[in-house]
This record gives sequence, C-alpha cells and structure tokens, in this order.
Amino acid sequence: MKPTRSFVYLCVVGLCCFISYDMVRRPALALLADSLGANPFMVGMMVALSTVTGIFLKLPMGLLSDVLNRQRLMIGGVLAFAIPPFFYPFISDLPTLGVLRLFHGLATAMFTPLALAMVGEWFVQQRGEAFGWYTSATQGGGLLGPMIGGAIVYHYGFSPVFLLAGICGLLAVFFFWLIPQESDLVPPSSHSLSTLWPEMRAGLQRVCQSPPILMTSLVEAAKMVGNGTLMAFLPLYGLLIGLNPAEIGVLFGIQAFTSFVSKPFMGRISDRSARQPFIVCGLCLCAFMVMLIPHIQDYVFLLVVAGVFGFGEAVVTSSTTALVADLSQGKGLGAGMGLRGTIMDIGHAGGPLLAGLLIGQLGYARGFFCIGSILLLTAIYFGVMMIGIKKPAML
Repeated sequence: MKPTRSFVYLCVVGLCCFISYDMVRRPALALLADSLGANPFMVGMMVALSTVTGIFLKLPMGLLSDVLNRQRLMIGGVLAFAIPPFFYPFISDLPTLGVLRLFHGLATAMFTPLALAMVGEWFVQQRGEAFGWYTSATQGGGLLGPMIGGAIVYHYGFSPVFLLAGICGLLAVFFFWLIPQESDLVPPSSHSLSTLWPEMRAGLQRVCQSPPILMTSLVEAAKMVGNGTLMAFLPLYGLLIGLNPAEIGVLFGIQAFTSFVSKPFMGRISDRSARQPFIVCGLCLCAFMVMLIPHIQDYVFLLVVAGVFGFGEAVVTSSTTALVADLSQGKGLGAGMGLRGTIMDIGHAGGPLLAGLLIGQLGYARGFFCIGSILLLTAIYFGVMMIGIKKPAML
C-alpha cells in the first residue's frame, strides 16, 4: 500500500467524522425525536432525513470529483460533520429537527463517495483490503459513537452528547488538513461550466449503463434498509423490553465492533476470489438477524444477534465497494461511488420510513419480518443475476 501517510490520515479523519455522526444518530436521535412527541413514522423520518441529502448530492459530487480536485471538494463534507452537532441542543420541535437533519446530511453526501474514490485510486490491486481498512476506521466511529452517546444520554441528557459530537467533528477537520495535497489532480480553475457538464454527463452515462454496478448498488441499498430500520427502531424496541439508553448504545457498539474487526479480513478474502458469493451470503445473514430481533427479549441474545448482523454487514460492504470500484475503472471511480452512494441512501432513507409504517400497522414482529424479507429477496435476485460473473468487465 503506497500512499501510507495519506491513507492513515484519511482513516483517522473517517474515524473522527463517524464518531461524531454516530454519536448523534444512534441512539440519541431516535430518543430525542421520541421525547419531542414523534410517532414511529416520524421517528423513522427524522433518522432518514439526513440520508435524503445524500440521495440528491452523492452522485453529482462523485461526478464532479472525477474532473475536479477531490480533496478540495471533500472539505465541505468534513465541515458538515463538525458544525451541525452544536445546534442540536437548541432544538425544541420536530420541524426544526428535520431541517437540521437535512443540513447534517451534507456530511456524508460530500465526503463519503469522494473518500472511497480516493482509496480506490490509491490501491488498485488491493481494493477489497484497502476498502476494508478504511470502512473499518469509519465503522470504529459506529462502534464508539453509539456507546459513548448512549451512556452520556443515560447519565447526563442530550446536550452533552451533541457538544462532544461537535468536538469530534472539529478533530476531523484538524486531521484532514494534515493530508498532503494531491498535486496531480486537475485544478478547478482549468474548467468552466461549459466543459464540466459534458465530462460529468459522460461519466454518468458510463456508470448508469452498467447493470452490474446498478445491481451491486441495489444490494447496498437493501442492506441499508435493514441498517436504517435498526437505527430507528432498535432503540424504541429496547425501551419497550426494559433496556436503558446505555444498554441500547452497547447493542449498536457490538454491531459496529463485529463489522469493524471483520471488514479488512473479509476484504482481503474477496480480493483473492469472486466477490459475488460473499455479497449474497452476507445479505442473507443480515436478513435473518433482522427477522429475529423482535422475538428476543433476553439482552445477551440481542447482543449476539447485533454482532452477527454487524458481521453480515462487513461481508457485504467490503465486497460491494470493491466490486463497484472494479466496474468503474478509469475516469469513473467518483461516478461509480457516487451512484452507489445515491442508491444506497435511497435504501437508508426508505428503510426507517417503510419500517415506521409497517411497525405502526403490524407491530414489531411482522414489521421486522417484512424488512428482513426485502433483504432476502434482494440477495436471491442478485445471486441469480450475477453469481456466474467471475470477473467484471471494466468500463
């Protein structure tokens, strides 16, 4: 792995960003929305709103990053991790919370696809492993954020959580400025709007006309339907069976820890074999865990299920990210990651909303079963369509 220094700094930035981001959204966000009088559908909406921003911006940001300087574009995303948490303590109604969630969504929309494209450029032969290490770093935020946030909410309330999240975001800004500038990228001044649009349109056509990229992104969307459902409704289900916010935060921490330790290892394995079977197996595992959760009231068993879901998540993500990068060779890495991020965020935003409707009408057991069925059917569809493809055709 050649650009070691830049890669390490990028991983540290990702860690700090997602400690901040996940400290806000798991489990504090769902509990805050509930305390403001939100019904299940509204809780799902509050969780999903930040992802809506990504639906509209990730693909354009990815396309732009293929022709402009990625590192300069990313700074807006890093700042969007750092600034919004300081405003959450002043929220007293759901509409204002919704607006802030949309603004907070700029963070992942402007940062994530560009960071993944940079990693894909740096490590062509070891993409699965490199993506595994980078996404493990961001998953480290998913591990620490919910555990710290849940404990602080339980002992001190909401405001200290959000202030600490903002401080972690500022640390991310500091480490981002330590990444050496990429001098070989095209400076923004060499482009005008008239030259940018044709290049972006060509990149869009390349990735949108690739069914394997679309199907692989669909798998990520399905996985995020399950993930978003747990993010919004595992905290409320935990309260229903008598868990406190700190214990709920540990559930998310176990999920993130399992994913954290598994991603580099599973990415390395996927580099050495076909990625598609791993994707199918990982998504099926996630599906069955989602179906199991509302039938379990024992905390230890819930910890096990959360951990297994995290492992399935690691298997899927380490392979899908690398597969999309394989399929987006040449000038299309940013576009491929942007399209993947857009489709993924549709699932992430739709999952809590759909789960809120289903749980409101059918209850937790049937609602979670329906969500798990979506994941299972997607895995079957992907397997039938792509399991025979040994090596993707490059764009």
